[in-house]
Amino acid sequence: MADDPQARKAAIREQARKNRVAQKDKDELSRTICGRFMALPAYQAAKTVMWYVDAGSEVRTRHTLPEALTHGKRVVVPWCVVETNTLELFLLEDMSELVEGAYKILEPKDELRRLPAKVVQPEELDLVMVPGTAFDARGGRMGQGKGYYDRLLANARPDAPLVALSFDCQIFDEIPVAPHDVFMDQVLTETRAIAGRGRS
Repeated sequence: MADDPQARKAAIREQARKNRVAQKDKDELSRTICGRFMALPAYQAAKTVMWYVDAGSEVRTRHTLPEALTHGKRVVVPWCVVETNTLELFLLEDMSELVEGAYKILEPKDELRRLPAKVVQPEELDLVMVPGTAFDARGGRMGQGKGYYDRLLANARPDAPLVALSFDCQIFDEIPVAPHDVFMDQVLTETRAIAGRGRS
């Protein structure tokens, strides 16, 4: 089993989820991590920034999103198109535009998400915040296993940094990666800023 990448991946994903669920002080640590994201020079320079909206035990962004909406930037959040297993992008201007949707994740209201003024293309993003289940010191990322973010990130501009948010307990020495997996430019935790190898 040690040489079976899929088995190793499954074991790491399970361990990372357990670690994350057991993580204490998630709200406080999440605020610290989101603060580090907003302190990045890339954030200061960006006009259009993608944030994810946290689900389950992920680093929580929903407490910081209202502050981000006051920074004079275009704040973009992804939402899940269940039928096609893809992510679409939505221009968020007020927290009241979000309601609980698929997988109990806050998503744009149905009547808003297809409005032309609200639809954003991946190429418009200057900085991309990425969630994940596990990461390693190279910026390798493991998601939920459905490939939503890999497909979205493949269409982001090469000069738009990919910055993942993670608790320390989600960082592993090395995670198995496949050819389609996208490496992060940076992974921010409550104590570390890990320089990833990015997209080469």
